[in-house]
Amino acid sequence: MKIAVDFDGTIVEMKYPHIGEERPFAFQTLKMLQRKGHLLILWTYRKGKELEEAVEYCRQNGLEFYAVNQSYPEEQFDGSVSRKIDADLFIDDCNIGGIKSWGEIYQMIHPSEGKPTYKGEPKKKKSFMKKMFGN
Repeated sequence: MKIAVDFDGTIVEMKYPHIGEERPFAFQTLKMLQRKGHLLILWTYRKGKELEEAVEYCRQNGLEFYAVNQSYPEEQFDGSVSRKIDADLFIDDCNIGGIKSWGEIYQMIHPSEGKPTYKGEPKKKKSFMKKMFGN
């Protein structure tokens, strides 16, 4: 799939025009999606210097995009066509209902695999009832 991903509020916390803190497990999940063969497009309001900073921030965190604000790397925008990105899926904090956790997003894209586990993620404690009765 081609997946368009917003930056501010989605990959990082909303601090535009500054770069906010990474949303938990954003980079790990996006890299997992790339390893599964998905093409990631950075789809953001940013342009110019602010866009360059966002792309570099992602690069420093090990994430390279298939395209940036384009449907494919060679696309030339001349104003004669819509700016809508050609993607199969859009991940954006402005979705109806807001943004999900990155684990939930991954699970929605690959439901048969369940929620991924992340290095450094705190383990959930078993409830008293599960400890006592094993259910």
